[in-house]
Amino acid sequence: MRVGVPTEIKADEYRVALTPAGVRELTSRGHEVVVQAGAGEGSAIADADFAAQGAEIAADAAAVFATAETIVKVKEPQPVEVAMLEPRHTLFTYLHLAPDPQLTRGLIDSGATCIAYETVTDAAGRLPLLAPMSEVAGKIATQAGAFMLERPLGGRGVLLGGVPGVAAGTVLVIGGGVVGQNAAKVAVGLGADVFVFDRSIDRLRELDSIFDGRLSTCYASSLEIERRLPDADLVIGAVLVKGAKAPHVVTREQLSLMKRRAVLVDVSIDQGGCFETSHATTHSDPTYEVDGVTHYCVANMPGAVPITSTSALTNATMPYLLEIADRGPRQALAADPGLLAGLNVAAGQLTEPAVAADQGLDWLPAEQALERIEAAPALTAS
Repeated sequence: MRVGVPTEIKADEYRVALTPAGVRELTSRGHEVVVQAGAGEGSAIADADFAAQGAEIAADAAAVFATAETIVKVKEPQPVEVAMLEPRHTLFTYLHLAPDPQLTRGLIDSGATCIAYETVTDAAGRLPLLAPMSEVAGKIATQAGAFMLERPLGGRGVLLGGVPGVAAGTVLVIGGGVVGQNAAKVAVGLGADVFVFDRSIDRLRELDSIFDGRLSTCYASSLEIERRLPDADLVIGAVLVKGAKAPHVVTREQLSLMKRRAVLVDVSIDQGGCFETSHATTHSDPTYEVDGVTHYCVANMPGAVPITSTSALTNATMPYLLEIADRGPRQALAADPGLLAGLNVAAGQLTEPAVAADQGLDWLPAEQALERIEAAPALTAS
């Protein structure tokens, strides 16, 4: 199989979908890899590093898409990339379709087989390709929130850890999954007064044990969140519903309960955001203010630390990419129910029910869509 790696073009995105180690894994099995020139620069990987492991360096994205059968990326394809997709392609990347009807329609119309990292599952029902970036994003969320609380950045002027004789800041983490646990870990480490909210009592018990009583766990009822908002200096939204839009856990009306210049960090923004007043921002322009509350809603938080993030992501995706390359997409999907759970679009059909529900679209079960995926013809490098 011929695997293509284009340069990421989303604003302020510095990660790359494959490392030289991944190139070697693929080429050692007889596959071909074509990498767009400069794709690894943001992650401190030179073209020569890819070439040394057997990759072909292509001048532009058009050359990558024209000759590759499988396209591996980090972020969802941008419109110019969607336009280059064909039915013969398999796209393997984060998609986050639920809040983006235009992207959903574009992928359906392309006819490509589109597998989303964020809905691939393992045998325990966990999300192994979302987890590494959730770990990074959770840690960044607290770091960014602490920074934005500084007065020159428009914040309240609060040091989260406090100092002797001065109380620590208060952090609310809404969602106790991978993002929430890592956000809480950094907040506790800074010395903040931390409250974690979740609707799973079992998960709250786990967190209480993990942190050995160094934070408070709360059941995430809307009333309990509302009662805690007036005390918060920093609120981190870490809510996830697999494949679907994130529910709103803080409304615009509730912003009036918060301290002036408090900070909201919405890690759920890729799935539409879990605060009613959230909209996506970039690392270049990360914040905006609504009703006196600072919002940090960067849609690719892990992209700020690409050397760490690229390695963490590719370590997780590589086994799945090898299966797709070795078996072909149809056979790989049929052999692995967890990978099949990642299938969002195939043969002109939406296959992710959560996206269909959010966008009011028809969908086809992934098992049925498999029958419509044809083996891509082998391509000869030009």
